[in-house]
Amino acid sequence: MCDNKYIRFDWAAKRMLRDKANFGVLEGLVTVLLNEQIHITEILESEGNQEDMYDKFNRVDIKATNSKGEIIIVEIQLTRELYYLERILYGVAKAITEHISLGEKYDKVKKVYSINILYFDLGQGADYLYHGRTTFRGVHTADTLVVNSKERDAIRMKAPEEIFPEYFIIRVNEFNKVATTPLEEWLDYLKNGHIKENTTAPGLGEARKRLQYMSMNKKDRLAYDRHIDAIMVQNDVLDTAKQEGFAEGHEKGHEKGMAEGRAKGMAEGRAEGRAEGIMDTAKRMKAHGMEPTVIAVMTGLSIEDINVL
Repeated sequence: MCDNKYIRFDWAAKRMLRDKANFGVLEGLVTVLLNEQIHITEILESEGNQEDMYDKFNRVDIKATNSKGEIIIVEIQLTRELYYLERILYGVAKAITEHISLGEKYDKVKKVYSINILYFDLGQGADYLYHGRTTFRGVHTADTLVVNSKERDAIRMKAPEEIFPEYFIIRVNEFNKVATTPLEEWLDYLKNGHIKENTTAPGLGEARKRLQYMSMNKKDRLAYDRHIDAIMVQNDVLDTAKQEGFAEGHEKGHEKGMAEGRAKGMAEGRAEGRAEGIMDTAKRMKAHGMEPTVIAVMTGLSIEDINVL
């Protein structure tokens, strides 16, 4: 069952927020991150906008206008991937190429903002929000490059960051603050499902009205509960595999270390223990009915290895 009053954002973004009536929620998140008013005009159709929650291309592409009236594309990614940084780059490339017609001039290429909401550990880093953009700096002069660009029959100077994609990585689990700013309120919702009754954060007022668990019909609630159960199983088997792999690797490493050298034995033992732990994890995931493609992404095993388990 659902313990939170409000539906998790990862579910809502794929199932509910694509409805035009609910655009205000997504607009709020993007507005807070970009620090300017954003207006969504449509959810773009792409291979990413599929209903399967295990879809490898789990992303939502948004066509929007910014405060200057310029058209931008916002790509939101939500799921765990084995090669996540590569997946971010691939998703941005798809967003650019899918939404420019063959034969159009390059001036039709739109600025892409890649918003990546992580409910898992990506690696090292103390912050819960990271932002990256492309700039070109002189190797010897340290100056920033700007280029000539023809726009509406006029030549103007344009910096690369005006064209190249920008990336936001939101590490949900790293947020441990009392929410006082609009951004922090959004993180509090993304992590804990909390929305203040008197919130003025863009989008969260709409979320309070539209993303209540009890407002869903019975069919949607059952599907949502299965989604939450699957996440709990997924996290449990991954944590178990890590613990078992470490424990078994430590034990085998100790045994081999006594005979062959402690350093070499520990390394080999840990590797063997991790491998066996991963296989056990895959077996548990398969027993819980998870798709082989999902198991492959989560464990790094091949589809062929998973099919013979």
